[in-house]
Amino acid sequence: MKQIARFALPILIVALLYLLLSGHLLSTSPFIITAQVAAIALSAWARRSFQRGQFSIHLEPKEGPRLSTGPYQYIRHPMYAAALLLLWSSVLGHWSLIPVTIGLIVTSVVTVRIVTEEQFLRDHFPDYSEYAHKTKRLIPFLI
Repeated sequence: MKQIARFALPILIVALLYLLLSGHLLSTSPFIITAQVAAIALSAWARRSFQRGQFSIHLEPKEGPRLSTGPYQYIRHPMYAAALLLLWSSVLGHWSLIPVTIGLIVTSVVTVRIVTEEQFLRDHFPDYSEYAHKTKRLIPFLI
């Protein structure tokens, strides 16, 4: 699972680039555009929640306090939530076999990454289990 988790970010980037270059990322639908703007805003809000030098794309957390401000007070993985919202809004805007397959593959890989990352976080932050009990993984109050 660690090997799959290590490739989650590159797979996500390649998938989004493919959707962009194939014309399946952007849409003229106001609903899709709204979801994509919300995804970008959530990603920016989550990124701004990190202290200077604390942000990392690696599985292992950097030193510093566990995040619990910004969107992290509602969901544990807002950056993954934003990426999946961007991806799936694009898939829904261009419903066909290739975008759906890409969406399913990326969602599976991101799920493995989340599970693996949470194990690191539980090992690194003694209060992570309590935090995880109070917050949802990806969608506030639901999942």
